[in-house]
Amino acid sequence: MMNQKANMMEDFIDDVADFFKVFGDTTRIKMLSLLLQGELCVSDIAERLSMTQSAVSHQLRVLRQSDLVKYRKDGKTVFYSLDDHHVQMVLEQGMHHISHKRGYTDEE
Repeated sequence: MMNQKANMMEDFIDDVADFFKVFGDTTRIKMLSLLLQGELCVSDIAERLSMTQSAVSHQLRVLRQSDLVKYRKDGKTVFYSLDDHHVQMVLEQGMHHISHKRGYTDEE
């Protein structure tokens, strides 16, 4: 019983580590930051980040597989948004932490 509980805890910790690994890519952070402001389609994200739609789609797939973003279809257009408020909180808390520790302000 104890070994099963330890294995479950190990799996949980692995999942948390995988979750935070996704945040280790600057392109994905930029995309998530854009999505903090509301849902966007691939072409809007590509334009704002000066990326190809293919590159954006690849990164969005990673974010989707990690349950950080969700999508909805409106005709042929696919709109992406943050998966839930937990993702928003993690991203905002990380940004606040760095701003506080590094002395960044909104004016910079």
